[in-house]
Amino acid sequence: MSLAEALEGAASALPQLGDSIRPANGDPSRVLAALGPADRVAVLTWLLSHEPDAGAELASAWCDEESGLQALFGVEEAALAKAGRKALRRVLHGLRARGIAPPPPPPRRVVATLPRVEEAIEAAFFSPIDPSGARVAYLVESAAGAGTHIFEMVLDEERGVVEFSAYTATRGEARRFVRTALSRQGSPTIEVAADSLRALVARIAAGQPSDRAFPRAFAEWRSRVTSHAADARTPGELAREGLRELSHDTGKRAAELVVSGELGPWPAPPPVLRKAAEALQEAMKSRLIVSGAQRRDRTEAALKEAIALIFDPARTERTAARLEETAYILWKRGKEDDARSCLAAARGLRESSAADQPVARALVETTLGPVLEKLREEEQSSLIVKP
Repeated sequence: MSLAEALEGAASALPQLGDSIRPANGDPSRVLAALGPADRVAVLTWLLSHEPDAGAELASAWCDEESGLQALFGVEEAALAKAGRKALRRVLHGLRARGIAPPPPPPRRVVATLPRVEEAIEAAFFSPIDPSGARVAYLVESAAGAGTHIFEMVLDEERGVVEFSAYTATRGEARRFVRTALSRQGSPTIEVAADSLRALVARIAAGQPSDRAFPRAFAEWRSRVTSHAADARTPGELAREGLRELSHDTGKRAAELVVSGELGPWPAPPPVLRKAAEALQEAMKSRLIVSGAQRRDRTEAALKEAIALIFDPARTERTAARLEETAYILWKRGKEDDARSCLAAARGLRESSAADQPVARALVETTLGPVLEKLREEEQSSLIVKP
């Protein structure tokens, strides 16, 4: 391909330069005069890349002009294909034979930089409370140097700190762990401020049952996972403050969540449940029921007695706390009505008898379902004496 044809190709490929290239009619000198410094480099680079022979011809023609030499020396060899690099080297070799060499590169600027300072990392998140009453929580925080500590805990309002593990990881590993835990589709975990989680761990640790020892690792790291600012709030307290307008259903929706299996049942310890079941059976021993209304009254009284037996003051407070912690998760998931109902149910438990609270009834009926079902079947088969 002739130089004129190659320049026409460059004019088509570089339309912004076409009006400068075409009037020269393939004359290297006129092209050089028509283009600016950067545009000369662009045209020469294109020719060496796509038409290496024509590019070498143009470069050789431009070598007689200072501006042409500057354009030639401005071409970056690394940007060319193999044939273009060879063509460029031939031209430069010819120049060196004539005693013309590219100017030395400018001295490289050396900028003093400070050592990289790793950004501190802190994160906390936990799962919803499972049917047994436990939840998994994670606290991630920076350690000395470039490392991190990852604390994994199983927390239960009833049983205290059930499990505790401490791991070390690089900050990159810790960030990936947090990102995966929180971004995984369908992930049940909810993020919370680290100090808020520490306040929750401190509260649960303070209520550790006397007959349950702390996990060994927890004793070593306790101060790290429980020390928090004086004004730190647990997630449940944050929900209570953030959703001041309580639900007007007194916890009815929370009770529905229990019945549907989305909440609870958080059963009491087996000895307490056995005692409640025995009380129910004892109350229903009589098989001589005068009327259907009396039968229903007797069942209702037995159920209230079982609720009162299960929900002593300590368990009532623990259940209220669980409801508030659940409200935080529902709130952060955008279910504000359900969250407010859980807060209303928690307040009802604290202010009134548990036997009169829909959520307490639902929790007991779900836990003692088989016992209640058996009693109701026996009621149906009872001898009814008509007046």
